[in-house]
Amino acid sequence: MRNKNLINVFIIIIGIVISSVGVFFKITHWSFFGISASQLLLIGTILEIAGGLLLLYNLVFPKKSNDL
Repeated sequence: MRNKNLINVFIIIIGIVISSVGVFFKITHWSFFGISASQLLLIGTILEIAGGLLLLYNLVFPKKSNDL
């Protein structure tokens, strides 16, 4: 169960990094190979929400294991 939580936290961290890059691009009015700052912000926000929902789901409904 710990590995699933680490994967979810990793997804959230990736989302935060992408959102931060999007904010920087928005401030400086840059684009990266046709990807605008708004698209980076959207992708980052979606990853943050998805990771948060998965983390919440795994915390509320933990898998039952037979390991002691």
